[in-house]
Amino acid sequence: MRNFTRITLVVGTAALLSACGGGGLISSRERPDEFAVQRQAPLVIPPDFELVPPAPGAPRPAEGTAAQQALEALFGGPAARSAVETSALDQAGDPEIGIRSTVGDVYTYTVDKGTTTQAIIAAPEGDGQAARAVIPG
Repeated sequence: MRNFTRITLVVGTAALLSACGGGGLISSRERPDEFAVQRQAPLVIPPDFELVPPAPGAPRPAEGTAAQQALEALFGGPAARSAVETSALDQAGDPEIGIRSTVGDVYTYTVDKGTTTQAIIAAPEGDGQAARAVIPG
């Protein structure tokens, strides 16, 4: 029994190894020829289409900055504003020159509304039936 098992293992291993070599059980398989290499067509210089080189110091032919061109390509230009947006912008008026410097100034007077105002603004929408007061403490 031992000899039969050994012989079976040897024959099975030999069959598997011969199949891995490609000359055994799977020799009829079609494979691509890795040595059949195609030549690429040579690069061709395109016609000049009568292009004129830019003059030194001449402005670039592109209109606007790269950011404007990207926005134009993505969104198709400025969209028309709604009546509500136009009304809000008209009521707001023009901003002061240098408003960002004024707002960031350390001497600008600001009022701290505290956590109560933050809680009111952050409150979830609803009819208020489930509202409850929390006293910090």
